[in-house]
Amino acid sequence: YNKLKEIFLKSKPDFVFHLAAQALVTDSYDNPRVTFEINTQGTINILDIIRQTPSVQAGIMVTSDKCYENKGWIYPYREIDSFGGYDPYSASKGAAEIAISSYVRSFFSKNESPTISSVRAGNVIGGGDWAKNRIVPDYIRSIEENKPLLIRNPYAIRPWQHVLEPLYGYLLLGTKMLNEGHEFQGGWNFGPFYQNHVPVIELINKFIEKTGRGLVKIVGNSNLFYETQVLKLDISKAMHYLGWTPKLNIDEVIQLTL
Repeated sequence: YNKLKEIFLKSKPDFVFHLAAQALVTDSYDNPRVTFEINTQGTINILDIIRQTPSVQAGIMVTSDKCYENKGWIYPYREIDSFGGYDPYSASKGAAEIAISSYVRSFFSKNESPTISSVRAGNVIGGGDWAKNRIVPDYIRSIEENKPLLIRNPYAIRPWQHVLEPLYGYLLLGTKMLNEGHEFQGGWNFGPFYQNHVPVIELINKFIEKTGRGLVKIVGNSNLFYETQVLKLDISKAMHYLGWTPKLNIDEVIQLTL
């Protein structure tokens, strides 16, 4: 917190994008306390320092599509759905959303205060991501090591999108926030069209088709931790109010990532 205060004091930012996170469900089971410290308390630290920094005009807090209390249903989650989480990662993001909402209503609701929004992106893939226990980096590593890719949850459906899609959405939202203020405050989903909501195994099979390389071995959930089977996002709000739409189908997403 004190280190962040120093950074804000020196840089006097006009705009804050908060993307830092412990971003892995699997790691959240190994280090739940650290996950909450980073994702929930870390977000609160940013919000509280924004509150004390006169130069800040707007801030976008990046949480996750997993911030919603997952009901196991096939319907896409909307910005008005409730927050929650079974695993520590999802719960830490849901808790961050509750904290953001509290700060917005308590400190950022007046016209002269900064405009604060939270954004929830689908499952993002793309170049540059080499984290462990992520499906695409693991696939590439399996090719390099000439080993089969181990998949624990092959039929889990996720909203896959290329990283440039939500980033464009964040920048577009940020522009609206700066120019039009609190009208654009609140939560926003950024995800793909429904055609990109595909199971893990279908995604990887498409990668294998495009590269002609790779083997898959389904191992089941050997760690015995809970993972949701279906997760979809409703992006009607961003499309209607921001004029944002996804540009890439699943094959283009895979090609760009490769």
